[in-house]
Amino acid sequence: MADKKKRRRADSDSNSASQPFKNLLKSDAQILQILKSVTSSSSSSTSKPLTLADLALSSTCREVSDLSLSSVQSTIESLVLQLTHQILSGQGFSFTVPSRSSSNQLYVPELDRIVLKDKSTVRPFSHISSVRKTTITAKILSLVHQLCLKNIHVTKRDLFYTDVKLFQDQVQSDAVLDDVSCMLGCTRSSLNVIAAEKGVVVGRLIFSDNGDMIDCTKMGMGGKAIPPNIDRVGDMQSDALFILLVEKDAAYIRLAEDRFYNRFPCIIVTAKGQPDVATRLFLKKMKMELKLPVLALVDSDPYGLKILSVYGCGSKNMSYDSANLTTPDIKWLGIRPSDLDKYKIPEQCRLPMTEQDIKTGKDLLEEDFVKKNPGWVEELNLMVKTKQKAEIQALSSFGFQYLSEVYLPLKLQQQDWL
Repeated sequence: MADKKKRRRADSDSNSASQPFKNLLKSDAQILQILKSVTSSSSSSTSKPLTLADLALSSTCREVSDLSLSSVQSTIESLVLQLTHQILSGQGFSFTVPSRSSSNQLYVPELDRIVLKDKSTVRPFSHISSVRKTTITAKILSLVHQLCLKNIHVTKRDLFYTDVKLFQDQVQSDAVLDDVSCMLGCTRSSLNVIAAEKGVVVGRLIFSDNGDMIDCTKMGMGGKAIPPNIDRVGDMQSDALFILLVEKDAAYIRLAEDRFYNRFPCIIVTAKGQPDVATRLFLKKMKMELKLPVLALVDSDPYGLKILSVYGCGSKNMSYDSANLTTPDIKWLGIRPSDLDKYKIPEQCRLPMTEQDIKTGKDLLEEDFVKKNPGWVEELNLMVKTKQKAEIQALSSFGFQYLSEVYLPLKLQQQDWL
């Protein structure tokens, strides 16, 4: 009998050694109580979000809005009529396109997002350096007008394949599509051009997708693909306490298979790397309708923080639509540079930062949206100083389920987020 007790004690000690800090965990009921208090304070906030119109900015800024198909169609027709008058009056054929260059971007601390200023450039057909881009712009406008007339959606890839020789590369047709959105003053989704499905969601969420009710607890490990057309999503219902935004597919699969959302009621969402428009819109919709805190789990490297900032502050490439694409007040849960020592991540699971990584980290330290968060600055300085990075999967050195069984529960228990 004594031998059995010794063996049990030895097993317990061995488990604590292989899964450090597990002994610090409180019961699930106690952690849930902590989370409920956080959620209630988040949902009780009734302050109306600030908009550009509420601020007296020294710079004039440009924002787009959702337009109906008929409005997009009439705007294109008005633009073509103006071009016709230009040509007939001998002024030539040119587009005035809002500039989306870095110099025309502005971070607004009060809104905590990047917006587009009002500088524009002229794209003349008669100039050799811009003739091709002007032709692509005219082609994209023509294709969008067709979509308005037929009331159908196409993917960006479909658009590219209408004239491969002209576009040459989908990057070029995608860039001009964003230019067209700016010119017309509408969101990209208003053009009825969508990206292929990329993001997925699983957990305590029920919503309607084009009239069909979807229960995300019954979607298996793979979860439900986030619809590329956010307009068909509605009737969101949830008993979750928070939204867990995950950078990578591998960590998402681990949490989905472990049914982490049942142990700690939550909604888990990922764009499998770089955030796509549909996932950003879907996250914003969940945050606004469900009034839940959003906690982000990304790699401990400069690119993880860049991905987090795209969700929260917007991308410079699509700053013209940041009002619709950004989710306010996302908390950085992990994995943070300070976690590498705090959770005793083994040296063999840490990676040396490349010169490009270090440069990216230093560049981020110069960004206004990073400077606004002292915690982010501290973590980034630590990363650049130690020249070490780590992926979420580094936690697997303590066991494949350490992420869901110890790391995340302890983070939630300690409310350890920035």
